[in-house]
Amino acid sequence: MAAISASWRRLASSDKLQRSSHVLSVVDGYAYAFGGELLPRQPRDNYVYKLDMKSSETPSITEVKDTTVTPSARVGTASATLNGKVYLFSGRGGEAMVPIEEQGAVWELNPSTTTWTLLQPADPSQPFPPARSYHCSTSNNEDKIYIHAGCPESGRLRDLWSFQPSSRTWTLLSEAPGPQRGGTSMAFFNGAIYRMNGFDGKTEQGGSLDVYDLASNTWSTKVYTADGISGPAPRSVSVLLPILSSKGPMLVTMFGERDPSSLGHQGAGKMLGDVWAYDINSDMWSKVDAKSNDSVLPDARGWFDADVVDGSAIVVLGGLGETNDRLTDAWLLQF
Repeated sequence: MAAISASWRRLASSDKLQRSSHVLSVVDGYAYAFGGELLPRQPRDNYVYKLDMKSSETPSITEVKDTTVTPSARVGTASATLNGKVYLFSGRGGEAMVPIEEQGAVWELNPSTTTWTLLQPADPSQPFPPARSYHCSTSNNEDKIYIHAGCPESGRLRDLWSFQPSSRTWTLLSEAPGPQRGGTSMAFFNGAIYRMNGFDGKTEQGGSLDVYDLASNTWSTKVYTADGISGPAPRSVSVLLPILSSKGPMLVTMFGERDPSSLGHQGAGKMLGDVWAYDINSDMWSKVDAKSNDSVLPDARGWFDADVVDGSAIVVLGGLGETNDRLTDAWLLQF
């Protein structure tokens, strides 16, 4: 596969953005950050931070404090965008820092008003996913969001659920290939969900890209060499995002934690600073040659979040650096 190049541009650095274990979602040129922590196991707040991506200059950052209904402060939640709205499920919080059980309810953010609505399941007697943290989420860009894996009160999961906001119904789908994991990533493209990476409690996962076919409700696996040379090394708390580049459709994974800290959630492990692109048509990985005009690049990090901007760029916000500091920056990677 031909070399892939991209350019980094620092968008902002602000104490308002400083956090890890948060979510970031882009809608109509604005990036919305929610949740996360400044200190281990201490949720920062439950405000929405709106980053104006439409400006070519330094984007403005707006802190929105909803005085009506709003999700509680939480870390390790997961979000997805669908039809111009942001959907958020569970996470970890409260005094005991346990998974937030909301009986299958999903939070819906309307970006036009920056207000929240709690979508309760239409039939509370039907099955719904258990509360969890450090799971992942995506949407089919039509009518459903998907929730996968993560950490319940004990252990890890590998389940896959869909939620249809219009009917407020959950559906349990085929379980993903093992092992069970938290900190995994998934992305939707052209009728399929792609899943990779994560941490099973002992080691970071790598070397396989698992593909869920929505039409047949089945999984398949594409194997690659996870040596950091011909394919991305194993990692967790990273991202996987679909973009349309000049070379066609690609999945991009970047950064993440390579070796967990001996201090667990109290410390920082070995963080990665690389970017990889997977050509969906050729099933080939390429390490992205990502540079910046001033030679300053983003710090290696994990426990961050990112989303796609205008189909061919990715915005990255915050995270945990190797020095165990929560990062304050936002970057744009343009392909």
